[in-house]
Amino acid sequence: MVTKQFTGSPDEADLRRADSLGREIFSDVANKWALLIIEALGERTLRFSTLRDEVEGISHKMLTQNLRMLERYGLLERTVYPVVPPRVEYTLTEPGQALRATIDGLCDWTHRYFGHIEASRRRFDA
Repeated sequence: MVTKQFTGSPDEADLRRADSLGREIFSDVANKWALLIIEALGERTLRFSTLRDEVEGISHKMLTQNLRMLERYGLLERTVYPVVPPRVEYTLTEPGQALRATIDGLCDWTHRYFGHIEASRRRFDA
């Protein structure tokens, strides 16, 4: 699979511009639930209920909304099997896997600086 690269104007991808498509994409994808869903999927294919169990605290509605958004952006693929009861599975696409690598970096950063941030928050809140 070949990933399409950006071919629009630079203004459309400029995250600093309030009216840019780049900012809209960034805003949608960089929410806590989307990041946690992408991290939970990893290299696996999961059913809706398993994914909901993996992302502790997410509601049915919020999971559905984020899965639809991630599918719309081409970051995950939804497969529906024609069986009774219905079976639906989700897996990351190539762009979704590429974003996951970035999220893994953010997770590593969080683990690395967790103690520092926790101590700083305590000092600030005191």
